[in-house]
Amino acid sequence: MIEKTENIFNQNAFSTHTGLTALLIGFSIVLISIVLYYILSRLFLRFAKRSENQNIKEAWKKFKNPFLVLILLIDFIIIKELLTLDDKMYLYIRQFVKVFVIFCITWFLVRAINLTREMILRRFDMEQEDNLKARKVYTQFRVLERIIIFVVILIAIAIALMTFDGIKRIGISLFASAGMAGIIIGFAAQKMLGSILAGFQIALTQPIRIDDVVIVENEWGWIEEITLTYVVVRIWDKRRLIVPTTYFIEKPFQNWTRVSADILGTVYIYTDYHLPVDKLREAFMQILEESGLWDGITGVMQVTNATDRSLEIRALMSAVNSPTAWDLRVYVRERLIGFLQQNFPESLPRTRVEMIPPSLE
Repeated sequence: MIEKTENIFNQNAFSTHTGLTALLIGFSIVLISIVLYYILSRLFLRFAKRSENQNIKEAWKKFKNPFLVLILLIDFIIIKELLTLDDKMYLYIRQFVKVFVIFCITWFLVRAINLTREMILRRFDMEQEDNLKARKVYTQFRVLERIIIFVVILIAIAIALMTFDGIKRIGISLFASAGMAGIIIGFAAQKMLGSILAGFQIALTQPIRIDDVVIVENEWGWIEEITLTYVVVRIWDKRRLIVPTTYFIEKPFQNWTRVSADILGTVYIYTDYHLPVDKLREAFMQILEESGLWDGITGVMQVTNATDRSLEIRALMSAVNSPTAWDLRVYVRERLIGFLQQNFPESLPRTRVEMIPPSLE
């Protein structure tokens, strides 16, 4: 009996000693991995600073966190082999490792898609005046990026589900029964799928682009963001109008920069019939040249209407973009009104009353 007790005690002591040794070895592996990762990170950043290619630095920023997680996962797999585990715990850990590997691969793919999009868009300057091509490419790649990431994550979830024996049928159905799943999901989430398809259609046909100037729901603003399900319109007073993507497919709206960024602005002035229009036209051209906002292409003043009370005079001018056109219109209107007040005050709109003297008979 005493010998049996001593054998059990020796086995427990040996097991404890082995466990502590495994933990110490595991801790050393993790510590060495982190130190090597830090050294590699510093060397890579130093190399990126010396290199003229900025893509290397951007790539390291994208992949450094997934790379660190992957290293720790490899350390975990090594430590797992050093520990003595029962069959049930071993299966649980093995399943965890499978799912985490799928997660890491998906993370790498998403970051690779982000990096590809940034590398392509870096060739186009959104700050230039005529940025039509840049806005077109920005819109296409931003929306397509979201679509591709959505598909990658959906496939990753399906593959992760297929690693579980109990719910393997769910993962298989996402691949083998796409038709039936599409019908079921279509009835359950018809509006959401319609918004996603509308986002995909916007990316291809491009009725709107990033930084387009639009009028939506009687609000004037810029397209700030386009997602698969909604569009963010930045209103001129810094409000944000959130519109579903289906709106731009189903309803009419104004797009002021569909073809080019330049735009015409109009100012209407109402005057009396006594006004010498040629003098006002000369003042208008001088105001345009002094404004610093006019692009020098279009500058026309015409009498567009004559009522029984006043003349309607339209001043037409052009600018490089809609915000500049707005400022130019405000500037020209103020200057024209000041010109009339100083030089032709009698030509401002007035109401005439004819007094007929009484008859002497």
